[in-house]
Amino acid sequence: MKPTKEFRPVRYAYGVAMALLLGGTAFSVATGEAGAQVAQNAPSTIAPRAGAPTSFADLAARLAPAVVNISTKQRIPVRRQVDPFEEFFRRFGGQVPDSQGQGQGQGQGQGQDSPQTREAGSLGSGFLVSPDGYIVTNNHLIQGVNGTGTVDSVTVILADRREYPARIIGRDTASDLALLKIEGSNLPYVNWGDSRQARVGDWVVAIGNPYGLGGTVTAGIISALHRGITGGGAYDRYIQTDASINMGNSGGPMFDMSGNVIGINSALISPTGASVGIGLAIPAEAAKPVIDSLRRGQLPQRGYLGVGLQPLDESIADSLGLPKDRGELVRSVVPGQAAAKAGLQQGDVILRVNGRDVTLDETVSYIIANTSVGSRVPLEIIRDGRRMTLQAQVGQRPTEEDLAKQSGGGQDQDQALGQESPVAPGTALGLSLQSVNPQIARALSLPETLRGVVITSVDPNSDAAEQGIRRGDVILSINRQQVTTPAAVLAAVDTARKAGRVSVLVLIKRGTAPERFVGIKITN
Repeated sequence: MKPTKEFRPVRYAYGVAMALLLGGTAFSVATGEAGAQVAQNAPSTIAPRAGAPTSFADLAARLAPAVVNISTKQRIPVRRQVDPFEEFFRRFGGQVPDSQGQGQGQGQGQGQDSPQTREAGSLGSGFLVSPDGYIVTNNHLIQGVNGTGTVDSVTVILADRREYPARIIGRDTASDLALLKIEGSNLPYVNWGDSRQARVGDWVVAIGNPYGLGGTVTAGIISALHRGITGGGAYDRYIQTDASINMGNSGGPMFDMSGNVIGINSALISPTGASVGIGLAIPAEAAKPVIDSLRRGQLPQRGYLGVGLQPLDESIADSLGLPKDRGELVRSVVPGQAAAKAGLQQGDVILRVNGRDVTLDETVSYIIANTSVGSRVPLEIIRDGRRMTLQAQVGQRPTEEDLAKQSGGGQDQDQALGQESPVAPGTALGLSLQSVNPQIARALSLPETLRGVVITSVDPNSDAAEQGIRRGDVILSINRQQVTTPAAVLAAVDTARKAGRVSVLVLIKRGTAPERFVGIKITN
């Protein structure tokens, strides 16, 4: 298929709509001619010598032709602006004059209330991974407005300014990856590298199109590995670099000094939206299996236990008598899934999965997501101070839509709790409490069968307040012992105090949101 048209310079307006995601264009000028059917990063003499290179020019010239510009378009609804004079005539019964610029549409059957739309676009980067036109980029670049569906059209512009329409072969929201296809042959492309061999301090090169300026090459080092920015999840492991990453580099490749793709530039951390030296790339180790699945027309296969988890922060670790940041606390268990079948219970602490320690870098979600579906793995846990091992058969992770439905999202209400009053001095945990009754359960959108103690007031100077506990939250258990009356809460706290504990593990329910554990210091 021939290219549809030649590239012409276009002015784009940019706005930072999301704190971490990048948007922009990727256009690179080739200074060397790409060889047909040979990867642009095939082994050659272009790799700089070990240590600080004298120049990145040869490396950039060889790789730039495989980096492309991703341009998208879609029509989005807009709210019609009402002419103030039109509103005046309408209110006082006069004849409504024809609005300037609107008569043509209405004369063709588009009523006054017809929805108006405008064309919106996004710009980003991508890179060719095959000579027949497969292109890797970020999902957020081709995702529709409000995170639903996809854009109306995608255009790919090569470094030599040839322009092609692209098809969306597949996309994966969880990893923020997408695979596109253009019709062509003998196209320049690059090979994947092994991000597992990357080390902090290694040189890297990023190629993209920040702010629509055209092909731009930046260099820096790997600042950190396994960097998390969301606090959990199967794909919350990024390569951090100080190479300049700006709006527009999204979806572009990160290369090592051998010219191999070791990451996909996807996010930045910045108070201004501009580069401050903290760019983030999806490691090739995580990206390549997803892209391979999409290329085969399959959804990525990810392991799933069916548990809600919390890290062992200092307050929770103290309440359990365990070291912090080692292991994860089971907040909830999904009925019928792998964890429930294995006998995992709410309040268990998972220390090791399949022989791998659970840490901030190696979370349960990450280890399981990268474990083959159907395989059996041992889970080493602590339950009520006793160590034990359970065997779990890893299931298939549901779609992001299904997981969102499971998580709920309701908010509590301040009805049926009575007038809020100050917490009396010396009250356990700095909380005023009341048993849950049917009226309170309905007002707080709680399950009818739920039993616990509702919090009616919180001492603003208490540790509970610092932990985010608020009026309307319901205490289900303390130190894994169910409580249904304020007296039971007092007894549990007193037992912990006599045992020398300085805090207690409290299970909290808030509206329809998932239950969560909180470590709260005992007040004197």
